[in-house]
Amino acid sequence: MTDANHCRQHSAIVVDGPDRAPSRAMLRAVGFTDADFAKPVVGVASTWSMVTPCNMHINRLADEAVKGADAAGGKAVIFCTITVSDGISMGTPGMRYSLVSREIIADSIEAVTGAEGFDGLVAIGGCDKNMPGCAIAMARLNRPSVFVYGGTIVPGLHRGQSADIVTVFEAVGKHAGKQIGESELKEIEVCSIPGEGSCGGMYTANTMASAIEALGLSLPDSSAQLANSKAKLEDCERAGKAVLELIKKNIRPSDILSKDAFENAITVVIALGGSTNAVLHLIAMAHSAGIKLTLEDFERVGRRVPVLADLKPSGKYNMAHFVRIGGLQPLLKMLLDKGLLHGHCMTVTGKTVAENLANVGSYAADQDVVRPFSNPIKADSHLRILRGNLAPEGSVAKISGKEGNAFTARPSSTNPKKPRFAVSSTARSRTAM
Repeated sequence: MTDANHCRQHSAIVVDGPDRAPSRAMLRAVGFTDADFAKPVVGVASTWSMVTPCNMHINRLADEAVKGADAAGGKAVIFCTITVSDGISMGTPGMRYSLVSREIIADSIEAVTGAEGFDGLVAIGGCDKNMPGCAIAMARLNRPSVFVYGGTIVPGLHRGQSADIVTVFEAVGKHAGKQIGESELKEIEVCSIPGEGSCGGMYTANTMASAIEALGLSLPDSSAQLANSKAKLEDCERAGKAVLELIKKNIRPSDILSKDAFENAITVVIALGGSTNAVLHLIAMAHSAGIKLTLEDFERVGRRVPVLADLKPSGKYNMAHFVRIGGLQPLLKMLLDKGLLHGHCMTVTGKTVAENLANVGSYAADQDVVRPFSNPIKADSHLRILRGNLAPEGSVAKISGKEGNAFTARPSSTNPKKPRFAVSSTARSRTAM
């Protein structure tokens, strides 16, 4: 196989030869030229929609990825998939569609990429389920691919304090408890989501962006950029260029997604105090890559990794603060130097984790968003695997260290026959963890 055929092993089937004239005729109408038929074709999977602020800007990001791929010698084609918003549908029957949407997204990206003969893929996601959906599709297709995170939102401001979607949920509780009135609830509602980007704490979107970067499927820094920043536009253009390099070098997701890479992702999720949803998403992503990842792996890794980042929802800072101090790369360097990351794992840069981090510096000494190992927020994982008759195959809970170590039942003061549950500070041996 020649180098040209190696780079076009999928698109050549669709466009080469006299019998493919009908295919070329269709593609000319969407912008292909004679020269383009000799180039690797890169699909750009955009999760753009006006359903949610997390994805409302991704059309602009997709355009930048196209620029990068075309400049590097490819021919990029944008296509779209769906997204749904947990933040909007929370507390309604619409949440029944949430996890299902992950599979629809994965299926649709796989279907378009496979049907149209794309040689490589850039997938851009910005919300809870479309991000793992993109990664699942990349693993199934096993074609040179780069994931791009849409970026985090700039926080809102309410009476001098940063605000985000959780601020609004908390305000609903305060209103129900007569702590604030309707006017202040409206005030918080109006100012908390000022524009584009994913929810501002270490919630599922930012957690999965960090995990996917730790896996090696994103370029360095992709997980910690503001959605409306010049850096995010540049990240997308670089991703378009990077996928051409991956095509030339024939580096595929199967070269990146190893068991050690998933352990790196788990380590990062724990160090950041990330979302419990990372457990179900990483297991699904690993399954698509043919790798066995279990709840026991989260327990095993969790025994040696501390929580270091003081990020919402359990901490005090939001993702914009994390971006400001340097994002994920210095934390990865800390973890690598401590022997907590597998540095040999390949990434979409064509280099290993250790090679990517060779020249990365440390956080500034005066920041307190990320703690040193000598003063962790929690000495081991906040993600605890629970087992018992309610979840015989296991479940996951987030324990930040502020709740105590066990939930115990005791009689209600108003109804002695009806138990009420309270947090106890009893020894961990009494828990089901």
